[in-house]
Amino acid sequence: SQKNEHDENDTKKTTSAASTRRDILRQATTATIVTATSSLLNTDNANALDVLPTMFQSKERRSNGGTYIPAKRCTAYLVDSTIPPTLVPFKAQREAAILKNLGMGLGTSKEPYLAEALTLNNIAKKTVFGSGELVSDVVLRGGKKKDAKGGEGYASFVCMGVDYTDAEDAALAVGLMEDLVKPRKALDTAVALEFAPLSTQADLDAYLVNGNEEALKSAMALKQVSATTLDTFMPLLKFARSKKLTLLAIAPEAQDVQIVRKDGLQSLNIDRREQYVVDTKGFIDLTQDEKFKLYTDRSLIKDFVPPPSSSSSEGDGGGGKQDGVGDYFAERILVHEACATSIAKWAMKRADSMVVTVAPMKDVRYMGGINGRIPRICQVVKGEGCGVDESAVTTILLNPSAEETLSGSRYLRLEIGTAPKNLAYQTKIADYIWFSKMPKVNMLGRMMNPM
Repeated sequence: SQKNEHDENDTKKTTSAASTRRDILRQATTATIVTATSSLLNTDNANALDVLPTMFQSKERRSNGGTYIPAKRCTAYLVDSTIPPTLVPFKAQREAAILKNLGMGLGTSKEPYLAEALTLNNIAKKTVFGSGELVSDVVLRGGKKKDAKGGEGYASFVCMGVDYTDAEDAALAVGLMEDLVKPRKALDTAVALEFAPLSTQADLDAYLVNGNEEALKSAMALKQVSATTLDTFMPLLKFARSKKLTLLAIAPEAQDVQIVRKDGLQSLNIDRREQYVVDTKGFIDLTQDEKFKLYTDRSLIKDFVPPPSSSSSEGDGGGGKQDGVGDYFAERILVHEACATSIAKWAMKRADSMVVTVAPMKDVRYMGGINGRIPRICQVVKGEGCGVDESAVTTILLNPSAEETLSGSRYLRLEIGTAPKNLAYQTKIADYIWFSKMPKVNMLGRMMNPM
């Protein structure tokens, strides 16, 4: 019993000693914190403020006066043809030079750039493929050398993907055109309008002569051209008139598009069909091409929306034909072929000409729409001596959103064809992506060093 009492006393003494030590440590720590805080908050001590987090510093001591200034980002990006594609930002001072080279008809190479200035990873490629291009050559290199092509049988093409309801896109298109046309004073240049049916060509010609906007709007309305689209892109038409450029109507007639959508291509008047499709064999064979099948599956049919007039479902009792993906496919390939045919016919009659096409983004993204058909049709229209290939066609998307590139995230989608079975047919979204103002950083992936 005495032993137990002794043990209990020892335990109480040990616990009391530990408690005393904890109290002493707690008091010492509290005193240290109070002393340090008082020292830091003492405004007489200038050095103390330097160690405070920025939000506790006075405004005059904060960077930029406490105002958040986002980092500067480029507004022009080359989509390089690497696997997978990468974005090469171009500084503002480079943009005019790029557009000038396009205006000179140099086009855009579809080969990846092997320059170590873009990324250190390309040093390995340099060992395999040889010396990389100089930085200046990377920035300014086009699809052809000045003395390699040109003259009879050659033309260059720029396809701009836009939103017909966005005034910013129209303003940016005009801004790019200003630099594009500077080296083309003695060369034929046209602005092709995807929203203008072929029957409006006379109305566009009259506008270029008299500048009567109201007469043009009235004439376009009769041909079922959207008034909103025409109003939005009127600044581009004014620019074309001021620079004495040609305006081209390139789209099939609205009623013909409706016939094809409803009853198929075989129902179209044979004369109209021959007007829209000059390369019948190539038009048919293209639908069996594996790369085009990838484009159809991953891009073209993604925009299918049944029109309001179509039957709602099978067995609805209406007896009408249900509008489906196949009907939409027939409509779009007719529009693409007709537009490309009109462009090629005009360009092949004029040596070293250039056609700048304005079309919805869905009709030029992933290189399978209007832009992808131009080289083939030029070869048919001109025949022997045609120098147009895919490098003569440059595609620029203006202010694209992630949704418009068919991305499932906030990032822009840069390619289709990432699975092992279709990697050989991988296709990038465009040659260039251009913005009116700095894009959000969370839109841009696979960025290289700016040039």
